[in-house]
Amino acid sequence: MAAPSVEPVPVPAAEAAFDETGVKRELKGLAWQIVAAAALVFSTYQLFIAAFSPLSSLVTRSLHVGFLLLLSFLIYPIARSANRHRIAWYDALLAALGFGLAFYHWMFEADLIQRSGDPTTADLVVGSVVVVLVFEAARRVLGLALPIVCASFLAYGMFGQYLPSAIAHRGFGFDQIVGQLYLGTEGIYGIPTLVSATYIFLFILFGAFLEHAGMISLFNNIALGFVGHARGGPAKVAVISSGMMGMISGSGVANVLTVGQFTIPLMKRFGYSPIFAGAVEATSSMGGQIMPPVMGAVAFIMAETLNVPYVTIVKAAVIPAILYYLTAFCMVHLEAGRKGLHGLPKSECPNPLVAIRDKWYLMLPLAVLVFMLFDGFTPMFSGIVGLALTAMLILGVGIASGFGSMLFRIVFWMILGFATASFFKYGIWPIIVVIGLLVAANLVVKGGRSTLKVMRGSMIDGARQAITVGVACAIVGVIIGVLTLTGAASNFASFVLEVGEKSLFLSLFLTMAVCLVLGMGIPTIPNYIITSAIAAPALLTLGVPLIVSHMFVFYFGIMADLTPPVALAAFAAASIAKASPMRIGWKATHIAIAGFVIPYMAVYDPALMLQSGTLLDTLYVVFKAVLAILLWGGASIGYLRAPLTWAERILATAAAFLLVVAVPWTDEAGFALCVAVAAWHWLRTRRNELKA
Repeated sequence: MAAPSVEPVPVPAAEAAFDETGVKRELKGLAWQIVAAAALVFSTYQLFIAAFSPLSSLVTRSLHVGFLLLLSFLIYPIARSANRHRIAWYDALLAALGFGLAFYHWMFEADLIQRSGDPTTADLVVGSVVVVLVFEAARRVLGLALPIVCASFLAYGMFGQYLPSAIAHRGFGFDQIVGQLYLGTEGIYGIPTLVSATYIFLFILFGAFLEHAGMISLFNNIALGFVGHARGGPAKVAVISSGMMGMISGSGVANVLTVGQFTIPLMKRFGYSPIFAGAVEATSSMGGQIMPPVMGAVAFIMAETLNVPYVTIVKAAVIPAILYYLTAFCMVHLEAGRKGLHGLPKSECPNPLVAIRDKWYLMLPLAVLVFMLFDGFTPMFSGIVGLALTAMLILGVGIASGFGSMLFRIVFWMILGFATASFFKYGIWPIIVVIGLLVAANLVVKGGRSTLKVMRGSMIDGARQAITVGVACAIVGVIIGVLTLTGAASNFASFVLEVGEKSLFLSLFLTMAVCLVLGMGIPTIPNYIITSAIAAPALLTLGVPLIVSHMFVFYFGIMADLTPPVALAAFAAASIAKASPMRIGWKATHIAIAGFVIPYMAVYDPALMLQSGTLLDTLYVVFKAVLAILLWGGASIGYLRAPLTWAERILATAAAFLLVVAVPWTDEAGFALCVAVAAWHWLRTRRNELKA
């Protein structure tokens, strides 16, 4: 084991210009120490819950939301114009109130169970205050769009009986609505909050530990070494590096603000326009939400909602994810050919094998995580093992920097192997003992205290990164609660079914439009939860397989973050590229064409998501998808071997469309037209080459 110093990850400079989660305070001194301490306690609490599960499910969710409210009001000011260098007294009061009320379910757990369905005045007051605090936290953290959508559903639940009969409900009392939203597990403490309090937080923390250990630089060096010198190498580095980072973070905008700090300036330096550079990074980073093994938070919510193993979701996502990144890679290759862009000099590219040799141990937790997920272990158990292994590696490297002896390295790997193996037989205690010994060793070894600071920074950053996801999961529970109480989801589902009787394609298009419209300002998680509740059941009734119907709305929730006018990933990339976010968004939709096409292909041929057919069927549909991607890429960029004429671009688009629509004779027509376009283009360009 090499003994390099552990690399802390700085906060990106672009974060001050744009943040997925709104405007943050810039705190120092005592104020920052208070926030850091709260975040550290939050992460410690979540690790304790994951390891020992000492509390009931509802209490666990309530305390999780309490920590989210505490950090939200401490970190995010009431308005953009507010003083960002101190915590206002009223924000401190709101933070304390939100955290204090989180203990209500714990303190009165037995009483709440006994009087279920008959809340007291205290229950209603506390519930109302908590719901209001969740709305305010969401406004600060996520902006106005999502709270307005949720408030519309809440208003429907309270006053829907006065609407026209086609959409009205029978009417519900204030106590019923508060009970639904606060006292049970179908409101703000619903499945999304449960998943946030368990799987999601654990994997966010896992990603934060790997980032602070130097995983970003490792991925960048590997990508640079393999493709940096190729044609259009800098853009290919962005695609590969963002894809690898997406495997462990699952957050699109966070990827843009970290990996993009390196890749976007590199692309601009070698001739890509700022718009294209920003679009490539935005597209590549958003794909992290569908890239196994970790994927995004939606994958865990989907697994819990559908009551299927997480690995089932991973298997369904793996081929579409590869096709998504193949599309981005193809697009940057063709753009480089069109503009005559070259890669970096070979001498400037690091040796990828040397990079792997020096930091191969950082890949070990990811490899163990993948093995455990596919071997049948739960995401929770797999995440704990991966996180514990990462912590031990970081601490071990810190000690190795002080000792540097071969004997220590041998002893360290023996202890690490013993602790990991013991975890499967004896539980968490061997891991705790080993980590405790490593922490103690770092306190006395030269340079070890800096390693402990990296560990502390990882815990703090993990908690801060979880705020966005957690608050979104909490407030979207308002929508779930109202839909469950009123049964309103059946109205939209009936409309989709009515349309679907005439045309499945129109039903899919309508669902896609709803996803894209909802995505204009709200994150992927609430977008998926809303559309999966009102549209996915209708698609299932129309014959679309269960996982495919949920994946369909999931994919278009992701695409919404790339689609103007409100494209969060494009705005993040624009802050680094110094270009128009609208133009970056439109270019990103061109680059991410597979993200719009693959869900339709999976509906018409579920073998693409391994939901039907044989291996041969899957290979056939993948071949069609790759061919369609190449055709669409060439038509969009206007280049294959050489610049395409407008006639060739139109025919290539038509051939790709025929390959996607799986109805009689379209495949044959698509293949024939593809051959015709390829032959025409080759003969024309070959003739021009001979003339030259």
